[in-house]
Amino acid sequence: MRNSVETSSDQYQQLYEQFRWQVPEDFNIAEVCCSRWASDPQRVAIYYDDENGGDQILTYAQLQRDANRLSHVLRGLGVTRGSRVAIVLPQRPEVAVCHMACHQLGAVAMPMSVLFGPDALQYRLQDSAALVAIIDAAGLANLAPVRNDCAELAHIITVDSNSAGTIAWNDALAGAGPQFTPVGTRASDAAVLIYTSGTTGAPKGALIPQSALIGNLSGFVASQNWFPQSGDVFWSPADWAWTGGLMDALLPSLYFGQPIVASSARFSAESAFRLMEKYQVTNSFLFPTALKIMMKAEAAPRDKYRLKLRAIMSAGEAVGDAVFEWTRQALGVTVNEMFGQTEVNYIVGNSAEKWPAKPGSMGRPYPGHRVAVIDDSGEVVAANVTGEVALHRYDRHGHPDPVFFLRYWNNPQSSENKFSGDWCRTGDLATMDADGYLWYQGRADDMFKAAGYRIGPSEIENCLVKHPSVANAAVVPKPDKERGNLVKAFVVLTSDTVRNTAADALLITELQQHVRGMLAPYEYPKEIEFIEQLPMTTTGKVQRRVLRLLEEERAQG
Repeated sequence: MRNSVETSSDQYQQLYEQFRWQVPEDFNIAEVCCSRWASDPQRVAIYYDDENGGDQILTYAQLQRDANRLSHVLRGLGVTRGSRVAIVLPQRPEVAVCHMACHQLGAVAMPMSVLFGPDALQYRLQDSAALVAIIDAAGLANLAPVRNDCAELAHIITVDSNSAGTIAWNDALAGAGPQFTPVGTRASDAAVLIYTSGTTGAPKGALIPQSALIGNLSGFVASQNWFPQSGDVFWSPADWAWTGGLMDALLPSLYFGQPIVASSARFSAESAFRLMEKYQVTNSFLFPTALKIMMKAEAAPRDKYRLKLRAIMSAGEAVGDAVFEWTRQALGVTVNEMFGQTEVNYIVGNSAEKWPAKPGSMGRPYPGHRVAVIDDSGEVVAANVTGEVALHRYDRHGHPDPVFFLRYWNNPQSSENKFSGDWCRTGDLATMDADGYLWYQGRADDMFKAAGYRIGPSEIENCLVKHPSVANAAVVPKPDKERGNLVKAFVVLTSDTVRNTAADALLITELQQHVRGMLAPYEYPKEIEFIEQLPMTTTGKVQRRVLRLLEEERAQG
């Protein structure tokens, strides 16, 4: 499959060559994502599926009204242009209200995951010097132990709590006016501060401009098979606190005036299929881990659920051909892989209706983005040679690419190190074939050598997941005096797998032979350890670094 592309329906070159960015000098996310749609009182912005049964519908008119009131509240608390406002909420309508209110003020919205504990909250609040935090009861419990250590945090607004020392959301909005005159912002003004997931090292705050939303749109439209179309409804379990949920789901859906489904329920295959059926979801972003869970739970979901899916984008990890084939056969949708990161999002991917997808490939550079694979010195490498994926500051026509982050917050050295000349380094390794498709090789810091061979974990993990007993897997190096490293696999088994000492031993041998029969002999895991769950970032990525450090500690006794 890697060497063949059907060219009869391949519109890629035409789309890529004809594309031009149109970035106005003045631009504001709140205006394009809410204000311009608010005149239609019936247009739905958010369907909120409350796990407690309290479903609600928020129209664009209601979103605008609440955003206006919150803008008044925030201004009264001292929030001005450039102030950081922390948003620590799960998927719920108030998240959209917070973002629109911040952008109307020219303030910087700083979304944070509800999964963050006290240390994670403290680090980000201190580093950003956030003035206000908007939070729910669960988040407040995590913030309480470190609140006094966040000197700049002057106010806390609680959405579902009336705790002492905080401002109640409902009371504050009830006392504010429904009309608000927004400040003017330029496309280059800061809009969002998102801290990277920290798979390696301390999280860095990426400062995102208003224009980055425009930079995301070509990839979003393409990966969602030319969104929007009549009747489109979007849903993704991706947390709206990270780039994948905010820039790949919430804001683009609102930009096009379409409804998005919100749900704070814990993800499961059953809840995913239920939501997609209930709201007749047409478009989705489902990260590979979610698709693997759904694949293992339902071999033929359309026999059980009435689904209307027409497009799925997936990102965060390599999808792999097992999941790719399942989505095509079981869901009737060719999954469009996408690659990007907080700093430069939505830059590479597929669009199955416009150009052929190669199973296992990250796809091609989306229109408007000049992407290459470069070496350590910043030079573009030849086809099929492994290097680092990089994005150029200017598109193929010499125009600035609007997708770029502005800088890392309080970290000029990391901001400088991110670039080699005009190339922005992603830290991800790949090859690019003669057709312009990229093939993911792993994070630069996830690659390792074993017995002299260079090992990339994703291919081995994909192979393991194809086994019916494997729900998920992570591959890391295990230190070895003779070979330098051994290939070690941590494997999460499916719930119906029989477990006992004898069965485990047989299964380990079976899995090793399974990999040996499909990949190179040096790639099979010399050691396999069964584990209840893999360490994950809040963005759904496997933290191989945690497992690598575990093996290093074990080797040191």
